[in-house]
Amino acid sequence: MRTFTVATLVAGLLASTAAQAEIKIGAILSLTGPAASLGIPEKQTIDVLPKEIGGEPVSYTIVDDASDPSAAVRAASKLINEDKVDVVLGPSITPTSLAILETMAKGETPFISAAGSAVIASPVEGPKKWAFKLAPQESSMAHYVYGGMEKAGDKTVGFIGFNDAFGDSFIGAFKKEAEKRGIEVVSDERYSARDSSVTAQALSTISASPDAVIIGASGTPGVAPILELRSLGYEGDIYINQGMANPDVLRVGGDALNGVKLAVSPVLVAEQLPDDNPVKGEALKYIEAYEGQYGKGSRNLFGATIWDAFNLASKAAVEAKKTAEPGTAAFRSALRDELEKLNEVVGAQGVFTMSATDHNGTDLRAESLVKIENGDWTYVPLD
Repeated sequence: MRTFTVATLVAGLLASTAAQAEIKIGAILSLTGPAASLGIPEKQTIDVLPKEIGGEPVSYTIVDDASDPSAAVRAASKLINEDKVDVVLGPSITPTSLAILETMAKGETPFISAAGSAVIASPVEGPKKWAFKLAPQESSMAHYVYGGMEKAGDKTVGFIGFNDAFGDSFIGAFKKEAEKRGIEVVSDERYSARDSSVTAQALSTISASPDAVIIGASGTPGVAPILELRSLGYEGDIYINQGMANPDVLRVGGDALNGVKLAVSPVLVAEQLPDDNPVKGEALKYIEAYEGQYGKGSRNLFGATIWDAFNLASKAAVEAKKTAEPGTAAFRSALRDELEKLNEVVGAQGVFTMSATDHNGTDLRAESLVKIENGDWTYVPLD
């Protein structure tokens, strides 16, 4: 007959409790407002994510920031102070991601932004030590966009973009790359995502006669300048930002989007990728999970970003659990440290290698050139 001491029973109970320590994941997403076409598929992706990490139960708390920076700060404070989350996925866009930097750092809680601008997590200093972002760097996008322009013989470019942090970061990076490649920038027009008309910006752009126009916008508000350019008779090449790579944009833009190109995550055209593309397998895995729930053709770049954010967070959490318990400051700090150590992690939209000086971790494998044809995405090889 086996005898149990009180100490043995207590130790067993503690071990059982530790073994079932819940990992809490928060999410700040734009479920309403101008960026809702990004946030909704991100939320839908969370709905199909696993309910455990390394054998530990996982809970998700999702907060809508309404695409508003002030609301994002309140959401971050709630998730940290009330919900006691271990890591946050999101926000969806650059302005809201930048807005929560100080709050997340003060709460010593890591977050993995789904937004695009490099400035969210670079340089890795001050509050940005707690910030990670997975969208590829603007320089990688520019590599494919300008590669497409050079292949077409385009030598001049005009920009129409948002008049916010996203527009400044995106267009600024593209201007630097244009200078390196000897492509002349002939115009730079800005507008607000909430503007009802961009006719003036389109007219000014056309008057500069660019060979190609690049749209530095995200979500469905990015369609407005394309519709204006088309209605005014512009016949040059048009490139959009990958922040517009979703079905709602195709629906709103309709036939006006035919021929428009973009540098975008390979997940959008996963089946069309060469078999030696390293992300093809994981991209197809994401598509199977997402489209299995929401229907054929519903795949979404922004959902794929959250898919990858979860996978990176889960790998880091498994390692962090070896030294600290979920729900503690030590676990959050360890999880942040483990995110920095991730090496050659294959995701649905890129291969990630983080470091203490790089909280993005992507390279050219996170992009491909794609053209819109009859309401669908078509892979465009550059070689």
